[in-house]
Amino acid sequence: MEKRALIIFTRVPVPGQTKTRLMPYFTPRQCAKLHTCFLKDIAAECKRVRADLYVCFTGEDSRCGCPSEDKGNMLYRIFGECAGYIPQEGADLGQRMYRAIGQVLAKGYASCVLMGTDVPEVRSGDIHQAFDLLKTKDIVFGPTADGGYYLIGMKKARKEAFEKQTYGHGKVLQHTVRGLKSRNLSVGLGKKLHDIDTRGDIAGYRDRQRSDRRLQKTETGKYLMRTCKVSVIVPIYNEEKVIGDLLESLRRIKDRCEVILVDGGSTDRTLDYIDSGFKLLHSPKGRAHQMNLGAEESTGDILFFLHCDSELPKKPLEQIRYVMKDYRVGCFGIAFHSANFFMLTCRLISNHRIKDRKVVFGDQGIFIDRKLFFDAGMFPELPVMEDYQFSLNLKSRGEKIGITKSRIYTSDRRFPEGTVPKLREMWKMNRLRKKYRDGVDIEEIADMYADVR
Repeated sequence: MEKRALIIFTRVPVPGQTKTRLMPYFTPRQCAKLHTCFLKDIAAECKRVRADLYVCFTGEDSRCGCPSEDKGNMLYRIFGECAGYIPQEGADLGQRMYRAIGQVLAKGYASCVLMGTDVPEVRSGDIHQAFDLLKTKDIVFGPTADGGYYLIGMKKARKEAFEKQTYGHGKVLQHTVRGLKSRNLSVGLGKKLHDIDTRGDIAGYRDRQRSDRRLQKTETGKYLMRTCKVSVIVPIYNEEKVIGDLLESLRRIKDRCEVILVDGGSTDRTLDYIDSGFKLLHSPKGRAHQMNLGAEESTGDILFFLHCDSELPKKPLEQIRYVMKDYRVGCFGIAFHSANFFMLTCRLISNHRIKDRKVVFGDQGIFIDRKLFFDAGMFPELPVMEDYQFSLNLKSRGEKIGITKSRIYTSDRRFPEGTVPKLREMWKMNRLRKKYRDGVDIEEIADMYADVR
């Protein structure tokens, strides 16, 4: 069998020197950790490829020389024993790739594939395909979705593939292939993959995870699930009776997420409770206005809309992230501290509605993928029923709703004292939703929907 070589072309994953286009979305340390995850996933696939492995690196710190016998360096800890660790040499990216391929082919290999490390979704089969294409083609590329390439393969080091080329734009592969064909060189294209350079690329990866369980089990997938940023958005208006308890629970998580409070013009002492540690916005009254403004001013990957009279369960961020690995929208479901039979019934009906009718209400703690929220048109600016209509909009798009194991405890302040009055209030709410579906004027419905604050 002919000798084949595979070159992994990479930076050493040192904070501040790798994946810098992801800053400040990720910190320098997070960028280095993410790159390390890429390398671990790629290394696992490389071990399944029938080829001698070389690691061609650039970027060092005090711990990172790269002779293979130095078993303490970063790359050795990831790739272990291989055919060789070689430093990159050359004035630009193209020259460095050309020299790496030439250096390795000079060792007597019949074919060589060089691959970058921004494609953690690569499989061993994709690399095998490149080697197979080289049996009949002069040069092989693995295209990326953004118009570049993550892989290049040759049987002979060909400088033409790297001459007069600039990188980092959307026509790199197109220009390269056109130039090679003009020189009567045959070109093969392997499987197109997604590289990860920007925040948008990360969002795309997370979205693909939801339909590909294999990605959820990779080092990259697990890390991106843990680091998904959550923005907690709370609309407030005259909440002095309950806001103290909510702020106390938010203080326990605000260092690990973004918290945005949006006031709708409170006239009581609500704002006196809010210290400078919280981001406070001001909006016209109306939950839709307030929540949409909070979303527009947020930076999170997941938007979590929380009512002020809600009580968070333990580890809410972890529960949100766990659901969002499989869904683009989810909720906590609700519970009440009241032991009243009809409040228990309300709890059961509300939580069953999520699974049966695919409808979720705001007091159930809606959380949603950022892009989906804006693609769905945000909350419709209605005086009431904004959460109901938004849920119906998501349902019409075919979105499935995930639900956490733990419940959010919601105040029963809307429900009057006594069993019969509670039952009447539940019936009234049901009838209001029916009127809304039947097209009754929303202002008329709003007049019937009493403000309990």
